Amino acid sequence: MAGYRGRFAPSPTGLLHAGSLVAALASWLDARAHHGVWLVRIEDVDLPRCEAGADQHILRQLADCGLHPDEPPTWQSRHATWYDQALTRLIEQHDAYACHCSRKDIEQAWAARGVVKARHQELVYPGTCRTSQRQASLSATTSFTAPTRSPAWRFKVPDDSLVSWVDRRLGACAQQVHTSVGDCVLRRADGVWAYQLAVVTDDARQGITHVVRGEDLADNTPRQILLQQALHWPTPVYLHTPLVRNAAGEKLSKQHGAPPLDTQRPANALAALAGAAHTLGLSRLNAQGAATPADALQPWVREWHHRWVLSLQSGSQ
Repeated sequence: MAGYRGRFAPSPTGLLHAGSLVAALASWLDARAHHGVWLVRIEDVDLPRCEAGADQHILRQLADCGLHPDEPPTWQSRHATWYDQALTRLIEQHDAYACHCSRKDIEQAWAARGVVKARHQELVYPGTCRTSQRQASLSATTSFTAPTRSPAWRFKVPDDSLVSWVDRRLGACAQQVHTSVGDCVLRRADGVWAYQLAVVTDDARQGITHVVRGEDLADNTPRQILLQQALHWPTPVYLHTPLVRNAAGEKLSKQHGAPPLDTQRPANALAALAGAAHTLGLSRLNAQGAATPADALQPWVREWHHRWVLSLQSGSQ
């Protein structure tokens, strides 16, 4: 497919583990199966949470596994000007507004309506600042670089915001964003750019046509589609991969103590890739036919092309 551009976007809050390698391998295979370009973007926009040196270690892990980007890696922390321009545009279009609410304010607003926050529950923003009279005094030229006490900025999700899309693996999906999520944060009060704005801006700026990532990020897609529409940017084609789970059935993640992959020896890298391929439903390795990651990757490219390119193309005809 001419013009295909995909990406893998790890966060350097820790090293690659078995779960993140699934997304890395799937996105690399999809790019190769489409004869496209594969990029690596380090999502370090939340610098306080990032581990020193983790970005370079992740790049080495990918290289150990034979997953080499076709262009130099990029870092979100260097894209602040892009995000600033996108937020300014949204404010000028009246698609974003300043928000002075703390988490406690949001909980109290819902408590006044008889709704008590459950443990681990993320409350939908009640729209307090969206309708506040103080918005009238805020100018679109408000500085985004104020070091302290600056407001957060939120995306004004349309009231009628039923978003439908077709995921290449999950099929038809839909979400009423206004009632399920509410007005999402674009820039936090502490000045950190939010994931939703950063990823949408980066994908547009880098010309990403296809996004292959973990299934846990699927519910972010409708918010990102709304932002793409508001900014008049194209929407990529999405494929969300299966998750690796621990013995308790929880998503394998850094938060749940997922051990980092040891990929320094080719045998270890090959074993890690074999585990990721198994999660993706790909064929097991031929013990005598794959001595290095490169030996394993090419057969998987052909298999991926048959399953996720040719079969989908024939199914759409």
